[in-house]
Amino acid sequence: MRREPSILHVDLDAMFAAVEQRDKVSLRGRPVIVGGVAGRGVVSTASYEARVFGARSAMPMAEARRRCPPGTAFLAPRFAAYRRTSEAFLAVLAEVSPVVEQVSIDEAYVDLAAGDHGELTPEAVTAIARRLKADVLAATGGVTGSVGAASSKLVAKIGSDLHKPDGLTVVPAGEERALLHPMPVGRLPGVGPAAQERLRRSGVHTIGDLAAVDLADLIGRFGRAHGAGLYRLARADDDRGVVTEREAKSVSAEETFDADLTDRARLNHELDLLAERVGGRLRAAGLSGRTVTVKIRHYDFATITRSVTRDQPTDDPQLVARLARGLLGEVDTSAGIRLLGVGVTTLTAFAQDDLFSALAPVGGPVAPRPEPVVTAALPEPAAAAWRPGQDVRHDEYGAGWVWGSGLGRVTVRFEGPRTPPGPVRTFAVDDPALHPAEPPDWATAS
Repeated sequence: MRREPSILHVDLDAMFAAVEQRDKVSLRGRPVIVGGVAGRGVVSTASYEARVFGARSAMPMAEARRRCPPGTAFLAPRFAAYRRTSEAFLAVLAEVSPVVEQVSIDEAYVDLAAGDHGELTPEAVTAIARRLKADVLAATGGVTGSVGAASSKLVAKIGSDLHKPDGLTVVPAGEERALLHPMPVGRLPGVGPAAQERLRRSGVHTIGDLAAVDLADLIGRFGRAHGAGLYRLARADDDRGVVTEREAKSVSAEETFDADLTDRARLNHELDLLAERVGGRLRAAGLSGRTVTVKIRHYDFATITRSVTRDQPTDDPQLVARLARGLLGEVDTSAGIRLLGVGVTTLTAFAQDDLFSALAPVGGPVAPRPEPVVTAALPEPAAAAWRPGQDVRHDEYGAGWVWGSGLGRVTVRFEGPRTPPGPVRTFAVDDPALHPAEPPDWATAS
């Protein structure tokens, strides 16, 4: 560990919901849930107003609807808006230090020691963190971030979570154990519900209790790797550095269905759509991969995977789809499938696919051209044309967002990040004057 609290962990607070409240002025101060709005969707992010009622990430959307009061907004994600916000957020961090490790779209570590900040006393770090929080707030149009500063990534990460939202925790070097030891043992990464229960039965409730357990005892209970890791973390022993690049391990996409699917043609169609998403993400990242994996969750929640590894890497969505179809063909789907996923692993920087292996059907001879992925004859999934929260523009009324849709109608609220709460209008779903739109620019949109 370091001799000064020079590692920051910066985490945007309920980022997806905060972006929705920023861009939709009528939702500010109201409960907002972002996630899969269909029958079996799950909560991605709950605003702090929604968390008061018990809503939380990964909760089934149906449960969140039962918990939250009338007037709660349930919105589909708008990833383009979140990416733009993330870019603004990361640009602020890059001004603080040249060494920034992005962990996800809404959180990152910052190495202050790599920047030109002089002596990094707790007081100096506190001042830097306060300026950083203010700059993030301004750059993102009002999305707050919580910051933890410490001598290690472990303690910085835990610190950023202590006083959310809009929190700041600076842990001086030498005070890490004093902070950690009174905390519940579940605060440590890698201590999930099952491990907590095993520790509880042994009288281990806090991180301090865990620190008093012998290494040999922990290894005996949890195995060498996990036991030794718990031993170190309980003592705040973490010497991991901040790294500027995180190697991607996989690229994947999955879909949970409103009703269990048994029709093989529909399942293959869904695989084609998933493969298109995966291929697009691979190409956007300049990656290709050799291993294609299909994830299948049955009606009873039993989940299996099937994989195939090729000699040559690919980013071709048609080839990924064909391989995925072959893998699904090995699985009995007659009882119903509730989730499908497609992933590509064994990644490398993009390499031109081998022509002849790309032309070869799975398990067959070389064909004169790639096998086409046939989708035109299949019906599109029965999804709403307009998603709640979606950005739209009307030829007469201007920019707005979808309030709701159904029965051939779509209701739109016309407002933006810098307008008063706007009027609501209802249109036919095929109204030619209504168009999908890009997310508003929070700095200039009216």
